[in-house]
Amino acid sequence: MSTYFTQQLLKWNNSANHREMPWKGESDPYKIWLSEVILQQTRVDQGWAYYEKFIKAYPTVQDLAKAKDEKVFKLWEGLGYYNRCRNLLHTARQISNLSKGVFPNTYDGLLALKGIGPYTAAAIASFAFNLPYAVVDGNVFRVLSRFYGVSTPTDTKEGITTFNLIAEQNLPKDQAGLYNQAIMDFGATVCKPSNPDCVACNLSSKCVAFNVNKVNQLPVKLKRISKKKRYFDFFCFKFKDSWMLQQRGEGDVWNGLFQFYMMEQDRMPEFSDHYIASVLTHQFAVPLNQWKYIGAGKPVLYKQLLTHQTIEARFICIQLSKVPKMLQNALWVKPKQLSKYAFPKIINDFLVTFHHGSALE
Repeated sequence: MSTYFTQQLLKWNNSANHREMPWKGESDPYKIWLSEVILQQTRVDQGWAYYEKFIKAYPTVQDLAKAKDEKVFKLWEGLGYYNRCRNLLHTARQISNLSKGVFPNTYDGLLALKGIGPYTAAAIASFAFNLPYAVVDGNVFRVLSRFYGVSTPTDTKEGITTFNLIAEQNLPKDQAGLYNQAIMDFGATVCKPSNPDCVACNLSSKCVAFNVNKVNQLPVKLKRISKKKRYFDFFCFKFKDSWMLQQRGEGDVWNGLFQFYMMEQDRMPEFSDHYIASVLTHQFAVPLNQWKYIGAGKPVLYKQLLTHQTIEARFICIQLSKVPKMLQNALWVKPKQLSKYAFPKIINDFLVTFHHGSALE
């Protein structure tokens, strides 16, 4: 595995990582553990206040171990998934009773504690003790999948093995904590799930997904594929008299079929010039004076019923005055050539409706 990835990631961390969190840079294993437990199933912006309340009420693991259950559960109120809180108390008392409040300083020792899995053990081991264990969470899956172009589903046994191996191979053994924090922050602020900031990414020149126009197709998750309702925005890019197409990858619906540039969202964003500008700016570095929306009003919502899910999609037609770098090696076809390519039904429905006498001509 290349050292380029690690070097560029640490370079970004040193010069451009401004993400602030109260537990960031912390070396106290108790505080790291507490933050990790709170952030399971919880967003950072919600967990932040809970973390600070817990640290104020129980500054050490022994303070937490001596606390009454009802007081701890009251403090946890609103976070949900209360089994996390039960495990928190159990483990705090286990550490207090067996080792007088001293956390295990080995990965295996941490892993033996109740409620601590491989991810949390790696986080504590690397952040508190700088041990060479790679942290692999959703942010890490996403960054590695896109950079290396890996389409193995991240929520399968094979995927977990593959990504753990890649993560370990990129890990600088003497800077494990720094690297782990950097890649998680990078995934949260630059290589985001939706509308990633590819323009600001110093890894993009060697990022496989960026260079083959599959940023929004990776990573692949079986859980996502099994969702009952999915939302797609197809950006139909036109340059002169040609349209840009991309071929869908493996591991999802419509494997191998063609489509316009697609972004999947957790919900359908509100359509506006601002939304279009945000996508074109962050993913392609296209300035306002180099594109024009050529649809007639708001795009129509199309639906396709599959066996176990419903796809809702919009088609946003954009006239480009210049092809951005990311799309220069893409597939560009004339309108009359579109019939040669195999499309999903939802795209064919769009083409039938709008192909003749419309923006697609």
